[in-house]
This record gives sequence, C-alpha cells and structure tokens, in this order.
Amino acid sequence: MAKRTRRQFLEDSMFAAAGAVAVSSTGELLAADSPPQSKSPNERLSVAVVGVNGRGGSHLAAFAGRKDTQVTYVCDVDSKVGNRRVEEVAKRQGGQAPKWEADIRKVLDDPSVDIVTVATPNHWHSLAAIWAMQAGKDVYLEKPVSHNVSEGRRVVEAARKYNKICQTGTQSRSNQGMIDAIAFVREEQLGKCRVARGLCYKTRRSIGAAGNFQPPKEVDYNLWTGPAPMLPITRERFHYDWHWQWAYGNGDLGNQGIHQMDLGRWGLGVSELSNNVISYGGRLGYEDAGETANTQVIAHDYGDRSLVFEVRGLKTKDYKGAKVGVIFECEDGYMVIASYSAGVVFDKDGKKVREFTGGGDHFGNFITAVRSRKVKDLNADIEEGHLSSALCHTGNISYRLGKSVPLAAALATMEAVKTADNVKETFERTLAHLRDNNITASSLRVGNLLAFNPKSETFVDNDAANAMLTRAYRKPFVVPAAGEV
Repeated sequence: MAKRTRRQFLEDSMFAAAGAVAVSSTGELLAADSPPQSKSPNERLSVAVVGVNGRGGSHLAAFAGRKDTQVTYVCDVDSKVGNRRVEEVAKRQGGQAPKWEADIRKVLDDPSVDIVTVATPNHWHSLAAIWAMQAGKDVYLEKPVSHNVSEGRRVVEAARKYNKICQTGTQSRSNQGMIDAIAFVREEQLGKCRVARGLCYKTRRSIGAAGNFQPPKEVDYNLWTGPAPMLPITRERFHYDWHWQWAYGNGDLGNQGIHQMDLGRWGLGVSELSNNVISYGGRLGYEDAGETANTQVIAHDYGDRSLVFEVRGLKTKDYKGAKVGVIFECEDGYMVIASYSAGVVFDKDGKKVREFTGGGDHFGNFITAVRSRKVKDLNADIEEGHLSSALCHTGNISYRLGKSVPLAAALATMEAVKTADNVKETFERTLAHLRDNNITASSLRVGNLLAFNPKSETFVDNDAANAMLTRAYRKPFVVPAAGEV
C-alpha cells in the first residue's frame, strides 16, 4: 500500500467522522443540528460532488452520511483522488458506489442528478455553478463563489433566472452562536460599531522557487485549467499551491479570509459593496513561485463605517485573542470572534462580559431550502456569497494596480484616506509584524484608492480597474457575460 500523506490522513479522518457532525472548512468538528431527514429511498436527492481533493471531502461526508441524500457522482479531474473517494463513499453508503467522472459536463448531462456541490479550485467555481443551474440542478457552492467580481454576479443571475437554490459555503451563517453574536452587534448593544476588522493570520511557508513542472500523470490538465489561460506550471506542488497564483487563486484574502470578510459585512449590516477601497502590503520574507500578497491590509469605506482586513502569512502573534477571526470595534467595547461558532464580548477595559457559542448544520439548511424551494430559507444565499467574495476581489484589484513606495509615503497615502479606522495604528502594527520577522522593509506596495459604484458594481472612471472585474475566458470554458446567462 502506498504511503499516505498527513493531509490525506486528516481528510479521511474528517470524512469518517462526519456522520454525526458538521465539519468546518478547517476540519473543526461542529455539533450538528440537522433538520428531520426522510428515510424513504424514493425521496432521496441525488448529489454530485465536483472537486473532492480538499474541502470536497467534507461535502462527501455530509451528503453520504444523510438518509435523504445519496452521492451518485464523484467528479474530479484527478483520477487517483476521485477513485479513492469513490471507495470511501461506497463504504458509507452500504456498498452503493458513486460513479467517478473527470468532466463535469458529463455529470450535468445526467437528468437524475438533483444537486451539484462545487469545491474545485477558485477559477472553476462560478462556471461550474452556472453550468449546473443551466442544467436544472440546485447548487452548493464553496467560497469564494467567484474568481472575479463579474462572474460572481453572473452566478446570482443564473440562480434567479432558472429559479434554483444556490447556497454559499460560509457555514458560520448557520451556527447559532454566530447568529446570536452578530445580532448582538447589529442591535448596537455595544453602541455604534464603526469598524469590523477581519484577521487572517495564518503562517504560510514559501512554495518554492518558480520552475517548469509537469502536472501529475493522473490529472487532466486541460480540464483542470478550464476557464483560465493554459499556462506552464511554475509551482512544485500542483494541488493547493494554486491559491497563491493569480490565474487560479485569490491569495489568503479569498481563501480563508472570505469567511471573515463575510462575518464583518454581516455584522456591519451592509448589503452592497463599498464606496472606496485601498490596499497595501507585499509578498515578503521570501521569493518563490507565489504571486499573491502574504502581508496585506485592505480598507473598505462605507461612509461612517469601515471594513478592514489584515492578512499575515508570516509568523505572528494574535491580536486581541484572535488570529483567524473578526473584531467588531464599537463605542462601548468590542467583540472578538475567533472561530466559526463563537463570539466573546469585552467592555472598554478589556473585561469579558458575555459569550456566545453554538453550532449548526449548513449542509442541512441547504437541503431544507432545496425541498421548500424558498430562497429565503437559505442562511447563505448566493448573493451573500457574491458580495463577500467581491469585497476580496476589489481589495486585490487595488493592490495589484499599486506600486512600491517608501514607507513614509505609504503612511501618508493611507492617512489621507478617510475611514473610521485608526489608519496609523494599523500601519504601525503591520511594520512591527515585519520587524518581528526580521524584515526591514524600506517600501511597501500601495494600491490605488479606487472609487466604486455599488449599484453598477463597477469602478468610477477607471478603465484599468474595471478591466480587472472580469477576465478573458478560454473556450469552451466561458462564463457568460451580463445578460447572457
């Protein structure tokens, strides 16, 4: 038997354990609170899971472990991963093995499939969801729901046009502890909340020097590439490290940070994109095949409120008890959310005064809505996912359009931006973090301050930024344009 990697072992352990629990995107086991499940085979929903190497394993665990759903397809362009998952699902389904298929189009041609769940690399998310809904399927779509702003809006359009249920994979919205914590903030029980600060402090090592590598022999690279340009492989590890290359991923802002960006927006009570956005940072501490920032600050302006996000991929201390989380900074105190299901309230002096906790079942909520056919039953409708994903994308657009400037000029640029955040304090904490990692940067990449029209979801008088709201698609893997879904 081939030696199994630690990642495979953890994934399979999650898969085996998930019959009685819901599983978070980080593998955290959460208490399940599933709605009643039908036991009738005639009422089972047929599920196809697309992309099963990472988060897709949790999808398989959820739907193969229910009495009212059956996984009938495992779709993955990696035949080795796909066939391994087939065996695992068969064991959980009493010997009823799903079919493995590399090409999603063949899965969508089967009219017996009711539901398609998507956990592919980011660049495939929107197209897979749109194709599935055009084929008459309901969709559970992992975060971020898009690789760029425009295609996310097209997924929303498809869901509405074809009257399909489309859930976003931001599972915190189904956890009771989080629902209660956000309600506490929005009811202004801490006074006005001026800043929601998302944190993604996850140490990321170098992915190795850029080179010229071949895809694994079991991977159909044409299908894997799909709507992205057909490019040489420059990263050593084929799977996962695509997150740090712009053609496929969105950095940790769109990888992990989408969860916290979503919570921040939810807590602020904003249901559209920001008026202005600016970002600064860099890929610091090493030179490798990665392109995305590993140190980054994004500031979104909502007038009297700000949504700020901090990405730290180098070794770092927590901030107010959180490394991956959200801090709501309010008039009479603050709340720290450091998990997917709990929030802790502190007064101005830092004394803990209240705590919220409780899990839920996000997959179960999706099934409830599939059966009711009511979008309002979803805890995370696709439009919520689009908005939170797009906030990541516009932040990255500012960053990518920027240039390297001396530190003094970088601070001056940020201080000229009018936000509710203490810009200087955030900037100085970022520099202190770099010094802690023995990085004596003399400059940072500072993005353009971009004015945005939330109604049209376009930048104001900025052709370069607007061009980055979408991409050129490789035929036949083309995301439809506006009005053509």
